[in-house]
Amino acid sequence: MNWLEVTVNTCHDQLETLTGRLTALGVDGFITEDEADVREFLENNKKYWDYVDEAFMRSMSGVCRVKFYFANTQEGRSGLARVLAGLPEWEAVSRPVRDEDWENNWRAYYQPIPVGERLLIVPQWLEAPESDRVPLRLDPGLIFGTGAHATTQLCLAETEKYAPGRNVLDLGCGSGILAIAALLLGAGRAVGVDIDDKAPGVVMENAGFNGIGPDRLTVFAGDVLSDRALSRRLSGERFGLVLMNIVADVIISLAPKVPEFLPPGGIFICSGVIEGRQAEVEAALRGAGLAVIRRAAKDGWHAFVCEKEEDHHA
Repeated sequence: MNWLEVTVNTCHDQLETLTGRLTALGVDGFITEDEADVREFLENNKKYWDYVDEAFMRSMSGVCRVKFYFANTQEGRSGLARVLAGLPEWEAVSRPVRDEDWENNWRAYYQPIPVGERLLIVPQWLEAPESDRVPLRLDPGLIFGTGAHATTQLCLAETEKYAPGRNVLDLGCGSGILAIAALLLGAGRAVGVDIDDKAPGVVMENAGFNGIGPDRLTVFAGDVLSDRALSRRLSGERFGLVLMNIVADVIISLAPKVPEFLPPGGIFICSGVIEGRQAEVEAALRGAGLAVIRRAAKDGWHAFVCEKEEDHHA
């Protein structure tokens, strides 16, 4: 179907007035894009964000707008004219778009990505090219973890060395890319955990693209710090390899918990540590009883490979 995308520029102080007017005029769905809201969100969620893409922030500079859509038909155009007549204080710009513009155009930005020595991350809608690498099929979906970011690539490259023959726990599993990669690289079975309740569905869908079922991969939505039942369940199993690709503050807060999930000699790989935070993360890891046996860095991000030498409880 063809549509008209309508953009109305405004300012933060007028945003609520504009959206209220649109609702009164019968527009029951719209998108707001506001630099002030983005900055407020980032300020209130600092513990989850060490870094925000500079190009994105530049693109949001001075932005405050509302977008809504009408069918590009005679009836839709008439409805749009009625709405615009009710917005004399604002200037609106419209452009034609098609369903496939939303559904498919973003896919052009995803191409196969070689990672480490053995993996090739392949968007699930593409054919895997001829290669000696192990294909990992993935639909990026709405959850972090496409394999394109340096932090994920650091973690995957280290996972190659330790996954074979081990059971794996992926803390903050997102799309499931780390757990699925570990299984494709020879891990026995894997468990993923994420605080996002959408994660289990996304992870198991991605697992299915790779021929992996619930007999080898289990996913929980929960927080191992606050959910004692989940924490006991995981610590009772013990995993030869624990993976975590998050941010420095979350790694620091979870570090004392990690040894509970590892047997002596178990390996912990963490990534997502931005330049400047590596010393405090390493101190937290050592304080939790984890010996740092390797460090890796890429594009201003750092990863650590640690070994648990003995049972240690903070």
